[in-house]
Order: sequence, then structure tokens, then C-alpha cells
Amino acid sequence: MTAPRHRWPFVVGTIAILLVAGALLFQWDWLIPFAQSRASAAAGRTVTIQHLHVSLGRKTRIEAEGVTIGNPPDWPGGGDFATIERLGIDVLPLDYIQHRQLTLPVIDLQSPKVDAQQMKDGKNNWTFGSSEASHDTSPGPKLGTLRVADGHVHARSQKLDADFQVALETQDSKDGTGQIAAKADGKYAGKPINAQFLGGALLSLRDTTTPYPVDLKLANGPTKVNLVGTVKDPLAFEGANLKLEFAGPDMSLLLALTGLAIPKTPAYRVTGQLDYADGVVKFLHSVGRVGSTDLEGDVEVDTKPDRPVVHATLQSKLVDLKDLAGFIGAEPGDAAKGTKAVTKNDGRLLPNDPISLPKLNATDVHLQYKAARIQGRSQPLDNMNATLDIVNGAVHVHPLSFGIGRGQISADIALDEKGQGVHAKTTIDFKQMDLDRLLSASGIARGAGAVSGRAVIDGTGRSLAEILGRGNGELKLYMGRGGNVSALLVDLSGLQFGNAVLSALGVPDRATIQCMVIDMSLQQGTVSTRAAFLDTDESRIGMGGGANLRTEALSLKLETDAKHFSVGTLPTPINIKGTLASPSIAPEVGPLAIRGGAAIALGIIGTPLAALLPTIQFGTGEDGACNRVPRPATAQTRPAAPRR
Repeated sequence: MTAPRHRWPFVVGTIAILLVAGALLFQWDWLIPFAQSRASAAAGRTVTIQHLHVSLGRKTRIEAEGVTIGNPPDWPGGGDFATIERLGIDVLPLDYIQHRQLTLPVIDLQSPKVDAQQMKDGKNNWTFGSSEASHDTSPGPKLGTLRVADGHVHARSQKLDADFQVALETQDSKDGTGQIAAKADGKYAGKPINAQFLGGALLSLRDTTTPYPVDLKLANGPTKVNLVGTVKDPLAFEGANLKLEFAGPDMSLLLALTGLAIPKTPAYRVTGQLDYADGVVKFLHSVGRVGSTDLEGDVEVDTKPDRPVVHATLQSKLVDLKDLAGFIGAEPGDAAKGTKAVTKNDGRLLPNDPISLPKLNATDVHLQYKAARIQGRSQPLDNMNATLDIVNGAVHVHPLSFGIGRGQISADIALDEKGQGVHAKTTIDFKQMDLDRLLSASGIARGAGAVSGRAVIDGTGRSLAEILGRGNGELKLYMGRGGNVSALLVDLSGLQFGNAVLSALGVPDRATIQCMVIDMSLQQGTVSTRAAFLDTDESRIGMGGGANLRTEALSLKLETDAKHFSVGTLPTPINIKGTLASPSIAPEVGPLAIRGGAAIALGIIGTPLAALLPTIQFGTGEDGACNRVPRPATAQTRPAAPRR
């Protein structure tokens, strides 16, 4: 019975010897299959390790050599996503035992190489995870310092037309906390890209007590981006104090960098504060210039929807309308200043600049814009207000309004892509337009009074010329008492033959307007005069005929019915032929027209006028002067009034 009692020292000793021998002979590589299995399950792809070393202690050091991370199992061509020559990780085991929190104070990466790829359909090889990992509710690891030596990333994207190299490594900073430095070079969106980034240590991103420094300088083709400042919580991108500056020849080029579809603009430079919260990127207190226009305001981008939504509130002290043409599909800039391509119109008057709405369905935009003053040579407009919505690629401006003296021009414009062109539907209301402002801006003459009316256009085409040449619509204008007849005709014609017409008709330069009515229809590009009548204290003038906007051919006839005898009056109709850009004016060859029957022959006074007036007197505030215009005598001769 006593013999076994003397055996236990032998047993304990044997066990101790075996443990020591096992510790001396144990190879950590024996755990590689287990480590590979766990890592592969977490990554959702194959992970391999060549060698494994562990140094146990309160701070355990784990080193893995020859680490390879494969591409997703279904990735075309297979291959590897990344290789790491040596991966070193410090682990605090007691933190995990006591708090179930994995703490990694230091991570070292020696010569990591990443091959990031994206297909045309958006599928990529950098999205990690598995169904097993998605059900893991344990807290993520608590990270410390990341050190990278000789790191390289090759990024390729068929979707973004990108192929560039990134070299990155960590450096010692002045404060001893370390920093990450990266340089990129290659192409992005088909254009050369180069960038330099300097930031805090990558794994200090989790430290919300110390602001994370950011310094990024990027050039993508002609577009320049600078981002400088700090972020309090970089992983959530909260507490940002970042200054962002964009500069380039055209804001539409920002689509590739920001994912936001912005219409074409002239050269620009804009600076503002960048922030982010709950999936919304905010560009606040922005100031800058777009072409000749100053710009300031706030922009917010909600990134949560599949198609980002932009809300912007912007204003300008001084705006040049040419700079904003891209927002309604036209080409921005000024050809005379070399900031816009000169379009060959082949001797035509109507512009044939292509209207384009490219890629606007990538982003929905809701914009409120105000301009205190409008600049431009021969510019009668005072200010501007616009509400712009771009939803699923369709542009709707409702309204686009301009102040002009005591009156206003208000337009509702809808543009939508249709086939190879743009469908445009526009309604423009003219409310008490100050005639003197219109005429003085032309530099030709002066006038007085207020013009009101409405224009409607509905057409499809690749340019304004095509839309009008195929479109339908109408123009109705009304003016009551007052004004200058010669200036009015020159202004409304838009052509350089107003004075010649007046001379031919024998109308004095300063005749006072009693009433003006214009009612014209547009059918499949053909303009027809339904009623056109001008009554002054000297005479009545009527117009008939129309124009073909597809060919720009003119066929108009003017007739005058003088109220007083004048040797300068030519008692015959005046024909206006030729084209919009090059009209010809000549008296009609044949018997002289009967003065008293001119207005009746053209159908410019009578029942149509009574029905027309209620539809075009949009807030004129006039005293019904046109209603009191006497109709031409049909059965009796009107006595001549004494000449003033």
C-alpha cells in the first residue's frame, strides 16, 4: 500500500518533463489550419498562411508570414486580392478574458500588396464578409496603431474607367503619433489622376478624443480638389472641421469624383466647409465663382437612396445668365470671350447649340436660387429667382422669374430626354414689362408703358432651332395707352428694319400708342398671325402673314390706316420677305390699298379682338384702352380729326 505513495513524484516529474519537452518542441505552424479556417470563414474567401509565430505574455505578439487573401470564390479568373509579406499583431489577452473585447494595440504590415478590381456591373473584389460573420453580434476589435512599410495598391475599375497605383506607408510625425502618407498616380474616369494624402495614423481613426488630421491634394484631369482640416470621429465622419475646395473648367466633370451629376458650367472655383451626419454630406457656407457669377450657399447630399438626392440653397450678388445655361440643357459660357465653343449657324438667326441632359439621372437635384442683380451687355433684367428640380433625369424649372422694372417675366420650363433630342415644354408669362427698360437696354430708342402677355412652346429637338422648327405654341402680347411706336417696332422685331418700315408707312417717330395686340400661333414650326394690331394717335397698323421657323423664311404684310392726311404716307401694303437673319422690305406692287379698308382686310379689329383681350391682359392694370379703340367705318366716312 505504501508503494504507490512513492510514485506520485515520478508521475508529476514525468508530466513536467513532457510539458517542457512539448513546449520546446511545439511548432506554432501546427495551428495554421485552424487559423486559416477561422480567417477564411470571417473573410468569405480563402486565406492562407505560410508560417506562424507566437510570443506569449501580457502583450502577446502574433506574426504571420506569407499571408495571402484570395479573391471571392466566383471572381472571374480567380487570383488573389492581397498578399502580405509579414503581418504582426499585438494582442492583450486579459482584455478579452475580462471584457470580451479584442484589443490590438499594434498592427504591422510589411510589403502589403493589394489588387482591387471592379467590373462594369459594379461587382468588386474588396467587399468582405460571410453569412457567418453577418450574425456575429460581438463588438469589433479595439484598434491601436497601424504601421505600414512598402505598401502598394493597384486599383482597377471598368465601371469608372480607372487604373491607378497607390503607394502608402506610415511615417513618424512631429508629435510622435505617426501618420499615413499615400501617393496615387494613373487614370480615373479616363483622365490622368494624381493625388497626395497625409493623415493621422490609420488606426487612430477610432480615437474620438483627438481630432484626426486630413490633408488631401488631388488632380483629376483639369479638376483640382483640396481637402484640409480635422475630423473628430473619422469612422462616423462626425465632428468635421474640413475646408474643401473645388476648381476646374466645368462642374459636370465632378460626376466621376463625387457621384453627383452637375450640369455644364464655365470655369469655377468654390470653397466651403465639409461635414457628414446620418448619411448626409453637407457642403456649408460655400463661396466662389462660376464664370463671371459669384456664388454662395449650402448644399446637402443624402447618400442613403440608390440615387443620391441633392438639396441646395444658393444665391448670387451678381449673375451672368450665360454661366447658368447648362442648368436648362444649353451650352454655358460666352463665345465672344472664348469661354464657349462657337456654333456655326449657317447664316440663321435661331441658335442651334445642342441641348444636352447627360447623366442627370444619376442624381436628383432640388435647387433654390436667387440673384440680386443680373449683369450683361444690353441687359434689361433686374433680378432672378429660380426653383429647379431634376428628378430621374427630367429638368423642371418652376418658376424661373426675372424682375424688369415694375413688371416680371415668369417661365415654367420642363425638359426631358426623348429619343435623340430633348422634349421642351415652356410657358412664359409677361406681366407689366417695363417697355422703357426693354428699349433703353437695346440702345436704340426709348419708350414708355407696360407690356403683358404669354408665350407657350411645346416641341422636341436637339437645339432651340429644332424645337421651334418642329414645335407648337402661341404668343399673345397686349399693351395699353402710352409708349413710343418707333422704338416698339424696332424692339419687337428684333431685326434691323424697324425704321425702314416706319419710313415706308409714313409713321412719325414719336406717335403715342393707344393699343397694341399681337396674337400669333405656332403649328409644327409655322408661325401664323391670328391678330396683330397697333393703334396710335397717328394711325392704325395691322400685320398679317407669318414665318416658317424650320427654314426661317418670312412672309409678312403690314398695312396702315392713317388718321390724318400726310404726304409722307405710302398708301400701299408693305411686304417683308427673306429670312429672320436677312429680311427684305418692299411696297407691294399693284393697285394702292384703300386706307380705310386696310384694317378690315387684315381682320385685325372686330369680334376677334373682344375675345382675345381677356386672355392676354395678365395683370396689366391698364384702363381698358384697347376696348375703346374705334372700329373702322364700313358704311360711313369718319371725319378727319385736326392734326396735333
